[in-house]
Amino acid sequence: MRSKLALATLLLTAAQVWAHHSFSAEFDVKKPIHFTGVLTRVEWVNPHTWLHVDVKAADGQVTSWMLEAGTPNVLFRRGLTKGSVPVGIEVVVDGFQAKDGSPKGSARDLTFPDGRKVFLGADPGSAGAPEEDKK
Repeated sequence: MRSKLALATLLLTAAQVWAHHSFSAEFDVKKPIHFTGVLTRVEWVNPHTWLHVDVKAADGQVTSWMLEAGTPNVLFRRGLTKGSVPVGIEVVVDGFQAKDGSPKGSARDLTFPDGRKVFLGADPGSAGAPEEDKK
């Protein structure tokens, strides 16, 4: 019985580690993004929080961006809660686009309408931080 439990634990742990990716596996530090848009949804899930932002171009076309942020626990320790990031507000996003060019990115900073800026990325020095943050 113990060996079956140990095997199941090992397989689940391996699957979680494999599923978690490094920053450079999916995002490109040479593709910075900076835009203003309306926050349409926030997913407070592990291992990353996801922000959904609708960005309206000059021609009126709206692009929905999906932006990866830190874990809910990390963001909470930085002062963010479900109530402090309300859907419908206009935000400014800085970060890095996905390597495949899709409207998906790694959010680095989120600026609120009152000018308050919150760092959403991985802690400097961690595996998920871009190289320039590790200095």
